[in-house]
Amino acid sequence: MGTGNGAHIGRRRFLGGLGAAATAAVLPACGASEPASPSPAPARPSSGPRRARPLFLGTYTSAEGGGTGIGTATYDDRTGHITGTGVVDGVADPSYLAVHPSGRTLYAANEREDGGVTAVRLAEDGRHQVLGTRSTGGDAPCHLSVHPSGRWLLSANYGSGSVAVHPIGASGALGERTDLVAHTAPPPGPGQDGPHAHQIVTSPDGGHVLAVDLGNDTVYTYRLDTSAGRLARVSHATVRPGAGPRHLTFHPSGRFAYLAAEVDNTVVVCAYDPRTGALRPGAPQPTGTGPGTSYPAQLVVTGDGAYAYLANRGHNSLTRYAVEAGGARLRLLDTVPVGGDFPRHIALSPSGGLLFAANQRSGTVTVFHVDRRTGELRSAGRGFKSPVAVCALPL
Repeated sequence: MGTGNGAHIGRRRFLGGLGAAATAAVLPACGASEPASPSPAPARPSSGPRRARPLFLGTYTSAEGGGTGIGTATYDDRTGHITGTGVVDGVADPSYLAVHPSGRTLYAANEREDGGVTAVRLAEDGRHQVLGTRSTGGDAPCHLSVHPSGRWLLSANYGSGSVAVHPIGASGALGERTDLVAHTAPPPGPGQDGPHAHQIVTSPDGGHVLAVDLGNDTVYTYRLDTSAGRLARVSHATVRPGAGPRHLTFHPSGRFAYLAAEVDNTVVVCAYDPRTGALRPGAPQPTGTGPGTSYPAQLVVTGDGAYAYLANRGHNSLTRYAVEAGGARLRLLDTVPVGGDFPRHIALSPSGGLLFAANQRSGTVTVFHVDRRTGELRSAGRGFKSPVAVCALPL
């Protein structure tokens, strides 16, 4: 791989990696339970028994102060308290994580110039087993997802602007790649040196696969041949030049999706046609972070479709939106401090009662209680230390 590929990876880590090197170097491994920098006092525990659930943490193993693999922890689904349990060693730069629908296998994107995807067999006793790594055929894969059928793993190569498909065997292990599709058109947007695939996800109806490309300001729609594991492009949608779309999140209705644009600091509501797979972007909307670029990273939507949250890396905040008109409209409500530095990834717990933020530069994971009625976020306490935290996956 050429030197340009290293530049692509540097672009992905451009602000976060340098900050992480300064802070994470003094942090313990993911298993540490010492609190991070002070923040609001922890919420009072609810009465009744505490319930520990698994939490997996992504990092950059090649970054200064980074981890040594996938961090493992548990969290109390009532209080949000995190307890470190160890590390799945030997997984290189696991910057994004996804779990199989069965819950028995975890997958990691190995964000390196020679990109790969790794399968990890999960065990209740914590003795997780690495099943192997397969090449994605591209540079710096930064996102992956499992097709709802559980038979295919989809990944996005940021550096080379391509998307890949791998078969998933009965054991959860990955087979050789069945497809690799490059985003060759339309041409790159202003300030971009080429396509940069940032996400690949299946629509809620399962009929289409959508890939977000930051470099081309485009969202591509594909059909996946579930017998052969090959992608066929059926349409694409472009946003305004230079927007830099990063992450797409569907409303539970499956009729609308919300697009976070990293470069121009906006969100876009998109209408989605499940029949054709066509995506129709609306007008850009503000993130609530004021002038300048705050590098919005990711949107999540509550299970009832009533609220949406956006992570703002430069602003170090979470924006709360009310979802209205059956998903067709986002109304900006407020922003709250994330309690860390550079929130790269956010995720809701399966119960919907907690929101997790992985803060790359501070090397922490912060947790918030989600008010089901108002959508308000309330800090669950001090952040949990995790080296160069770039992904938090609560199960």
